[in-house]
Amino acid sequence: MSTKFKELFEPAYIGKLQIKNKLSMAPMGPVGYADALGAMNQRLQEYYVERAKGGIGLIITGICSVDLDIEGLVRPGLPCPTQNPLAFIHEAYQMNERIHAYGTKIFLQLTGGLGRSALPGFATKFIAPSENENRFDPRIRHREMTIEEIKNMIQKFVMSAVVAKKAGFDGVEIHAVHEGYLLDQFAIALFNRRTDEYGGSLENRLRVATDIVKGIKAACGPDFPVSLRYSLKSCMKGIRRGGLPGEDYEEAGKDIEEGIEAAKILEAAGYDALNVDAGTYDSWYWNHPPMYFEDGMYREFGRLVKQNVDVPVILAGRMENPEMAIEALGDSCDIIGLGRQLLTDPYYPEKVRTGRLDEIRPCLGCHEGCLGRISNAPVSCAVNPACGREKIYGLVPANKKKHVLVIGGGIAGMEAARVLAERGHCVTLCEKSGSLGGNLIPGSVPHFKRYDRALVKWYQRQLELLNVEVRMNCEITAENISDFKPDEIITATGSKPIQSKFGSEAFAATADDILLGKAEAGKNVVVIGGGLVGCETALWLAQNGSKVTVIEMLKDILGGHGALPHMNHDMLVDLLAFHKVDIHTSSTVKSIEGGKVTAKTPEGERSFPADTVISAIGYRENHALYDELKDLDIPVHNIGDSQKVHNIMYSIWNSYELAREL
Repeated sequence: MSTKFKELFEPAYIGKLQIKNKLSMAPMGPVGYADALGAMNQRLQEYYVERAKGGIGLIITGICSVDLDIEGLVRPGLPCPTQNPLAFIHEAYQMNERIHAYGTKIFLQLTGGLGRSALPGFATKFIAPSENENRFDPRIRHREMTIEEIKNMIQKFVMSAVVAKKAGFDGVEIHAVHEGYLLDQFAIALFNRRTDEYGGSLENRLRVATDIVKGIKAACGPDFPVSLRYSLKSCMKGIRRGGLPGEDYEEAGKDIEEGIEAAKILEAAGYDALNVDAGTYDSWYWNHPPMYFEDGMYREFGRLVKQNVDVPVILAGRMENPEMAIEALGDSCDIIGLGRQLLTDPYYPEKVRTGRLDEIRPCLGCHEGCLGRISNAPVSCAVNPACGREKIYGLVPANKKKHVLVIGGGIAGMEAARVLAERGHCVTLCEKSGSLGGNLIPGSVPHFKRYDRALVKWYQRQLELLNVEVRMNCEITAENISDFKPDEIITATGSKPIQSKFGSEAFAATADDILLGKAEAGKNVVVIGGGLVGCETALWLAQNGSKVTVIEMLKDILGGHGALPHMNHDMLVDLLAFHKVDIHTSSTVKSIEGGKVTAKTPEGERSFPADTVISAIGYRENHALYDELKDLDIPVHNIGDSQKVHNIMYSIWNSYELAREL
């Protein structure tokens, strides 16, 4: 074991329950992983068992509904202990036996519902503590719950905990006075305008949460651990308006003072641990941090809670840097929570324990594979295609070993080479430049894209460990391809920025040119194109002191809502406004001349001063080599951006699929 991180692997306690180390798997929603009876399906079981194998001390499952009928949740969707208790027990008990074989403990997380935070399509009954409009669609009105419904929900929590104990879970976690879900809506005065025993004072607004833990302790015994997912602060400027880190604003939801007082009330009621974060659905990027956050963004909140309660504090929020995690122990928390990092790499704990940090596959903070696709498919991971389908989509040895030539050292080429080599094929990867990484080389220049850089380094290390022959500065042509004597060929030659004229003669520098330092940005910068590349380049330049204008021909930047995961979209939009990036949509460039850009805008023709003009209007597939080779007498495959320009996730996923089956 690496002595450097020994403290992370000493035992922790929640109540009388001993956990083998101080690492916990943060709860992440198992939407789509329930069977027809509301039990955990086999894919979900394998998902949790894989994390136990990887060395985590405590698993806290994603949300399981205590009663699907409260909100008329669609089925099969979330697991539910009360839908068919016997079926739930049978499936979960078998899973927990396997998890316990690795010395890992597991809590079942229980939710009362979504309230006004229900994504349209997930619920058919719209309820809330008081009448409220839906977070995502203000046309949907949520009616006030009756006292009978509230008491029934509390009882369903107790029933679910009893089922969980019978199913072999080591404890339960209550979800949540957190993230603006139903129980948090009861706790926040902005959403709870009741005048009965469940509204008014802070004690009344917390009554649902305190009655739940008291009921569970009475039914399951005082030593059965009950933790609470708890947001100390709402980080809201108003309805659907989040407050950025470092921004000065008046808190519209739960402020720190009230949050600390609530934590004391919840501890006194009987909760054995507080699993701390911050935010609500109105400031959703706080609960699901994109790459634009600094690491450890909840540490200040964990510290405040820990100073005011005596029960253990669990803290996540991009805590995967083990040195940061050790600094946080005893100061901000007692147990480190790991969320998306365990989707990306289930074996993170064991790799840290044995000092193999360069083998940890990094989470990008992109949300594309996890929450970004949750409306259409179960949770997975952009850089780990086997996540959530460990047994049915893992890698198996190749039946017939082949020599495969991979042309192109971007993400798609490296993923194909990695998977092929892991399956036992002989792989040669040729990259015509002197660096691996492709479009991630310029794309990872901004500080907030640091995990993209880490992904490139991870691939480089994997190719070394797998003994892939990597040839740099090696350009493959139709004339020299026979020198390699391949059995099959994969072209992964990527894409190139689209270069267009603006006006009669003027060209703009590409975003890649600026990011790579081939062109220098001046004081006044105009970015043509408000997609992801254009907006992230604009943000980076604004953070570095330039006055930036973005001109986008469509009515919305970033492709509008839904093109990016919601939390990433909202935080980037807020950051652009915070850094005073001037954005003009439904606008087109007419000319670039005389140190200015002239554009047609909805307000008429306008000119913008420009020392530097940057074109970020997209990328075009570079499949010329594939076109030359596709008619050879051996199989030739085209993958990644050279097949279709897409995001990192599909470059990896499509390459994994091809290389897994070849």
